[in-house]
Amino acid sequence: MSPDDPALKKTPLHITHVAAGARMVEFGGWDMPVQYSDGILAEVRAVRENAGMFDVSHMARLQFVGPEAVSFLDRMLAADVAGLRQGRARYHVICNAQGGIIDDAIVYRITDDQCLLVANAGNADAVRDFLIPAAQQNGGVFFSDLSEDVAMIAVQGPNAVEIVDRLCPLPASSVRPFRVRRAEVAGIPSRIARTGYTGEDGFEIMPPADRVADLWKALAAEGVAPSGLGARDVLRLEAGLMLHGNDMTVDNNPYEAGLERFTHIETPGYIAGDALAAIRDAGTDRVGFRMVGRGIPRHGLSVIKDENEVGIVTSGTHSPTLDANIGMGYVDRGLSDEGTRFEIDVRGRLVEAEVVPLPFYSRPRN
Repeated sequence: MSPDDPALKKTPLHITHVAAGARMVEFGGWDMPVQYSDGILAEVRAVRENAGMFDVSHMARLQFVGPEAVSFLDRMLAADVAGLRQGRARYHVICNAQGGIIDDAIVYRITDDQCLLVANAGNADAVRDFLIPAAQQNGGVFFSDLSEDVAMIAVQGPNAVEIVDRLCPLPASSVRPFRVRRAEVAGIPSRIARTGYTGEDGFEIMPPADRVADLWKALAAEGVAPSGLGARDVLRLEAGLMLHGNDMTVDNNPYEAGLERFTHIETPGYIAGDALAAIRDAGTDRVGFRMVGRGIPRHGLSVIKDENEVGIVTSGTHSPTLDANIGMGYVDRGLSDEGTRFEIDVRGRLVEAEVVPLPFYSRPRN
């Protein structure tokens, strides 16, 4: 599909992006801004030094309500939803019955019997297909898809909390990490969550879709930089955060992906519990690495050790924050220790790389 394809879905902010001169690209069936006029590097810098905002309305927002909503989700998700207090959130992986990763997502425990699941745009249909038929067979669970009625803006950066505080009488800073609250932002009733995908502090704000353009303008007036998918990808990779479809797919399990601590399999009746218990000791590891030689690693390139292919690159870029070429990938067991060196096959040229700890970048702590 091209960005001009009428079949592409559009977020409620699409007109705002086009009017601002954003360069639009196809992403997961959506027409989305990849960058604005200042460019990706400027947007990365804005998020690392001040604050930037991203339209993430293309992500799915799925609501489950009812006396059995929590127990149902605990049978379908590796999230221990029953262990979440009201108003808290948890990052987790959604696995099929064979233990393959359908998606990584965040589940919010809104009330004792109401939960909100935010799933990635590219996997939204797969997540719906996995959850909705099962929910419809359970009389104690009522499903509703809020994706069209509720929009979503991510505000991220070292000054994000201070800026949103100026627009939110709650105040927004009272919402702690991985918590969610109802609040007015710029006079717009919203749900605000202290979550994100950049390695910086900030919020994901969920206003009504018909008010999201007003919120975007209010944030811009406070100096928050509109930012696109290009900057978001650089930022998440610097922070060592995974992208489903690149760094993990349904062919990967959470153990080899390094996501064991986000995978709760002990809940009785959990759909993937037996399969994940059986494959816990599978034979590859996810690593982060820096290039020692000159070259930028890219998705799909081979990892070579002693002339043998020992892994694959899943994500790579030049990090403007670190001024280094970095990547993530899977390598054979025994090659994931910090300091291990191997080579990346960059268009027929073997370029040395070294395993380093993840994340590559962590925001400074006050």
